[in-house]
Amino acid sequence: MTILNEIELKKLLDEFRSLPSENEWVEFKEAKSNFHFDDLGEYFSALSNEANLKNQPYGWLIFGVKDKNKEIVGTQYRENRADLDRLKYEISRHTNDGLSFVEIYELFYPEGRVIMFQIPAAPKGMPTSWKGHYFGRNGESKGPLSIQEIESIRNQRMKEDWSAGICPGATIDDLDKTAIEKAREEYKKKNPRLAEDVDKWDDITFLNKARVTINGQITRAAIILLGKPESEHFLAPAVAKMTWILKDEHNIERDYEHFGPPFILNTNELFAKIRNLKYRYMPDQSLFPIEVNQYDPYVIREALHNCIAHQDYTLQGRINVVEKPEELIFTNLGEFIPKTIENVIERDAPQEYYRNRFLAEAMVNLNMIDTIGSGIKKMFLEQRKRFFPMPDYDLSEPNKVKVTIYGKILDYNYTRMLINHTDLDLSVVIALDKVQKKQRITQEEAKKLRALKLVEGRYPNLYVSAKIAELTGDKTTYIKNRAFNKEHYKQMIISFLRQYKVASRKDIDDLLLDKLSDALDEKQKRKYIGNLLQEMSKKDKTIVNQGSTRYPKWVLTN
Repeated sequence: MTILNEIELKKLLDEFRSLPSENEWVEFKEAKSNFHFDDLGEYFSALSNEANLKNQPYGWLIFGVKDKNKEIVGTQYRENRADLDRLKYEISRHTNDGLSFVEIYELFYPEGRVIMFQIPAAPKGMPTSWKGHYFGRNGESKGPLSIQEIESIRNQRMKEDWSAGICPGATIDDLDKTAIEKAREEYKKKNPRLAEDVDKWDDITFLNKARVTINGQITRAAIILLGKPESEHFLAPAVAKMTWILKDEHNIERDYEHFGPPFILNTNELFAKIRNLKYRYMPDQSLFPIEVNQYDPYVIREALHNCIAHQDYTLQGRINVVEKPEELIFTNLGEFIPKTIENVIERDAPQEYYRNRFLAEAMVNLNMIDTIGSGIKKMFLEQRKRFFPMPDYDLSEPNKVKVTIYGKILDYNYTRMLINHTDLDLSVVIALDKVQKKQRITQEEAKKLRALKLVEGRYPNLYVSAKIAELTGDKTTYIKNRAFNKEHYKQMIISFLRQYKVASRKDIDDLLLDKLSDALDEKQKRKYIGNLLQEMSKKDKTIVNQGSTRYPKWVLTN
């Protein structure tokens, strides 16, 4: 999804205002500052469902425009931008699968401020609910979504399971014999009580029982998992390919190899390409290092098998595994259906809708993935047990999921914290992991970490708290991140002026920049110094500028 710029948004708003009336997927509201939150949630559900039914990618809720004559009147609803952005989280808490706004835009006209809420269409096969209820629209009126409309959306699920499609002309002879034998072995591991029966079944019976074929007919899932290399043409124009790429520390490609069907065998071939070297780190108060492999084999296989299960093969792209000296990057094409990784961790339950349900269930039966919906959380838990950084899920590109697995420690302070605090909730560990990676966390996450006394600093520039620093011995980092109080810096300026009589802005920057908190970037430090000088001259009246605004000359007033 590309973020719309101001010109595009104004053009879109003009198009909506030129409509003869509101329709099922566009709604105008004057929206006073006290617009009820539940009303907002019901409109979210209604516009999302109607966008799906009308084959629109998004629904639009527009505040600050009259619904009758489309006159711009402006709105005071949540004028603070941070409060407006918080709606994404607040809405996601009450919708199924944590669905929320794609984006919330603000436009400013002479007549007033306009807010445009961009609402995703309900996913195929799953109507959008608000607090357990489904809403829709009949023309301009909001109300319950009809039973027929609910079923219409739910029935899309069966239509969209590409992996269950039959390959015309394909037969058992297009499947690889070695791959079928491997499938039998893994099926027996998954179902040990059926081991004797499995040995008696012919190939077609076995594949039907394992739900890889349907009544002896070869499915796309069967070609992907068990097909001969030359059988990939049955999937055309879709593509089933995995690529391993080796890059050096300068991000220069050194080697690569492509793998096609049968994936049940070739995932092992790709896995064997990855150099899982030894990694050593020294725990606190120990003379002996801990030695582990850079990557846990389960995490590698789960990440790769997730790519296979959730790839949108119709987009005609490859599954990529990029190996760098200290990290692995997995990418697959297709929207991340749960929307956020937090939804997956918090729900800890199977999704209501899957892109390739037939393929995913076949992979479960063939012991390639544990159970549908549990693998991602287990990857996080395995990294935590090893005291390594959490996997990174980058969902910023449309129709692409990028997962980074780290094979090194990024911040020893974070690692020592995990060693000493094995009782922390996984959601807390994930939030702290973002802090160590200098990634922005939500205000809700920051509040939770502060309550546990795990972080300090001014939001969003957070760092490890004194309590943890003392425990881990990382007091130096803590002192560098902690700011002295304002009076300390004021006294430094006064002392400088007593000695040298006059100071330019450069003199004062040179005096203070390296002494301010490392939690601030350089721009924030310079702004802090500017505010400090203003306060000393306007409020404290301890200094005065005898130069110009552009070239100040600061001296003491007395």
